[in-house]
Amino acid sequence: MMIRPISWEEEGVVLIDQKALPHAERYVTCRKYGEVIAAINDLTVRGAPAIGIAAAMGIALGAIAVSEEPKEVFKKALYRICDEFSETRPTAINLFWAIDRMKRCLEENLGKNIGSIKKTLVEEARLILEEDIAANRRIGIFGRECIKDGDSILTHCNAGALATGGYGTALGVIRAAHEEGKSIHVFVDETRPVLQGARLTAWELQRENIPATLITDSMAGFVMSRGKVDLVIVGADRVAANGDIANKIGTYSLAVLAGENNIPFYVAAPLSTIDLEVKSGNDIPIEERAGDEVVAFGGAMIAPKGIEVFNPAFDVTPNSYISAIVTDAGVVRAPFHEGIAEMMSGKNEGTGS
Repeated sequence: MMIRPISWEEEGVVLIDQKALPHAERYVTCRKYGEVIAAINDLTVRGAPAIGIAAAMGIALGAIAVSEEPKEVFKKALYRICDEFSETRPTAINLFWAIDRMKRCLEENLGKNIGSIKKTLVEEARLILEEDIAANRRIGIFGRECIKDGDSILTHCNAGALATGGYGTALGVIRAAHEEGKSIHVFVDETRPVLQGARLTAWELQRENIPATLITDSMAGFVMSRGKVDLVIVGADRVAANGDIANKIGTYSLAVLAGENNIPFYVAAPLSTIDLEVKSGNDIPIEERAGDEVVAFGGAMIAPKGIEVFNPAFDVTPNSYISAIVTDAGVVRAPFHEGIAEMMSGKNEGTGS
């Protein structure tokens, strides 16, 4: 049964509480858009595509609550809600992609009455969810060709169903290879400091009966050097126009280690994660989170009180370390700038956007 981390229900936006995993599979219902914002901020929902979907649904939820006022007042209120969502997670470009799409949906339907506009916004948010699941499955189909029968794969953070509308990006590729009947094994980085690998990826792989071994982040180089890893595959929160990527902190280190050990390093991400406005990774904004994520573990302090903490949530991996980027429209290899531009141009021609 496919994991559905987010859904639109009659009572509101329903999210699997990723903070409770793996010990409890608990769901929370957001009945107000502010509750969706809080869920994004506190990592109840996380992962770039999932954040975008949650934001779209939260905007629709906010639209429903706006009173039947003149359209200009309604529009102003909705744009204010969009601005509030834009202040949540700065690195994940899918967030801003979804916000822009909901704004565009509003503008294209201003000729309707407000009741119809609200209904259309809900339909758009639900469509974003379904499109994401379909895109992930295409990523899996394209990416599974990078995995051979018998391969051992290293992954970092969680780029699975929990990070998307369902199925996953990096884990979607792994799932697709497994569904194809390939015998594979996955090494799972724990992914400090929030342990998305240990808590979430390991949980997903166990549910799918995909053989997996959990390691600490600092073990990755040793495991590679012993010939236990055939390829690395990760997700991305933003892909620059030149193919540099921002992903969970620790990804850059893995890419360097993979290069040193002559191991292919793949990135899996939908086209909505590509930001052509950002020319290189140097221009990607990197979110810094509270220090308590680093100094505490399971609620217990593990560092001396008052110690200064630096806690960037993401790092940037230069395209020179990347073997290929697997998208829902195909696989891009170096030179990435040309390949990405061509792929995005084809997308725009196909959609008319």
